[in-house]
Amino acid sequence: MRHDHHFGQAEPQAGEARTRIVVALTAVFMVVEVLAGLAFGSMALLADGLHMASHASALGLALAAYVYARRHAHDRRYSFGTGKVNSLAGFASAVALAVFALVMAGESVRRFIEPVAISFDEAIVVAVLGLLVNGASAVILRVRHDGEHPDQGHQHGERDHHHHHDHNLRAAQFHVLADALTSTLAVIALVAAKQLGAVWMDPAMGIVGGLLVGRWSWRLLRDAGAVLLDRQAPAAVLQSVARAVEAGGRFRVVDLHVWSIGPGYRAAMVSVEASQPCDPGEVERLIPDDLGIAHLTVEVCPEEVAADHAST
Repeated sequence: MRHDHHFGQAEPQAGEARTRIVVALTAVFMVVEVLAGLAFGSMALLADGLHMASHASALGLALAAYVYARRHAHDRRYSFGTGKVNSLAGFASAVALAVFALVMAGESVRRFIEPVAISFDEAIVVAVLGLLVNGASAVILRVRHDGEHPDQGHQHGERDHHHHHDHNLRAAQFHVLADALTSTLAVIALVAAKQLGAVWMDPAMGIVGGLLVGRWSWRLLRDAGAVLLDRQAPAAVLQSVARAVEAGGRFRVVDLHVWSIGPGYRAAMVSVEASQPCDPGEVERLIPDDLGIAHLTVEVCPEEVAADHAST
């Protein structure tokens, strides 16, 4: 029997449109910073422009993931649809964030040892402009729309959409926040260095920023990696499934697996013990509507077979 396994991934995602806008904003301002750095002879501006180029590339990766997932949503080679492309892109972006954090911290340490001349006025102006651009990008990426969730009309009995993190969108948000953070710290450090002569503030803020970005990266690596490795759903979800199936006393759950297959979608395999033959659809109808289980496999076992399941 053939089933539709796109799980809404064929529909344009709200995060895709927002990411497209932010990619354009970031790319334009990246060019502005690079040209300004060359025009004013400021290595600080040029370096910040190249740093923004790395984030533009990461945001481009996020956009490419949305497009790929949508265009290949009906590809039968993907057993559970293309939802995990989202987490794969998020994981790759998290690696890029980690590298950026290390480079940022390393360069800051180097500047403690070997201070460089800073063109304060030009650097402050462009850093403020960069902060405004990054602030606008952060607002765009965080906007929520009532109709954001994809269409859920498909087989296997999914009813309501259960929210999970869009790791791809979350990665894009972290990259924008990293840019906003570095711009904010740069403005603070540059003003302090110019007005108070505290040149050490510039590399100090770089180290602080590197630590914060590294923390964001670790959180995203952990969460996206859990999806890629088919980590079991939280205990509360497993308990909800087991309680619902066993509530009437007719079935007993002997084996249960629930895992994420994309933003807002889960797959589940449940084996139950039944004292008499029954239709697996009876078990399927007992699963709570709000768990986001889009693909469910039910195995109904006679008591002696169920005992073997439980023992293994």
